Amino acid sequence: MSKRIEVPAAASWPDEVYRVLKAARVAHMSYVPDAGHARLIELFHADNAVITNVLTTEEEGIAIAAGAWLGGQRSVLLMQSSGVGNCINMLSLATVARFPLLMLVTMRGEFAEFNPWQVPMGKGAAAALAAVGVRTLRAETAEDLVETVAPAATLAYEADQQVAVLIAQRLLGAKKW
Repeated sequence: MSKRIEVPAAASWPDEVYRVLKAARVAHMSYVPDAGHARLIELFHADNAVITNVLTTEEEGIAIAAGAWLGGQRSVLLMQSSGVGNCINMLSLATVARFPLLMLVTMRGEFAEFNPWQVPMGKGAAAALAAVGVRTLRAETAEDLVETVAPAATLAYEADQQVAVLIAQRLLGAKKW
């Protein structure tokens, strides 16, 4: 029987996910700036034991994760679902070379989306990732997310898999501009 992790509030998920990733020995984090990942990004930046890279485009993170792995470090890539489309060709590097890849993807184009440009990739992100061999796991609640990241990290780093954890837009809340 698995033990449920108690998460006090949805707002605390970044702190819990950070703790889980540190327990998985993640020492490198790449990201494209994203409000949904803001707190998690802050936590990694504040950790002197972690190398962080801000990316100009998401596919750079795939190559950086490969380099980190070859250098003996575990890496995580943070992005929005719109960035999944930018990564499709570069994901072949991870799947063909069979190196571990863990991505945390904040979803757009779902719950209360205001930007029509976000909808197509939000609808297609999971299918696009699966089509190129990336396993997708989805989290709808903070509790689901915290419980999903540890097994996703195990799949990636211990079984040399490419894994994307899709973080539901409803968990993040509606964006307002």
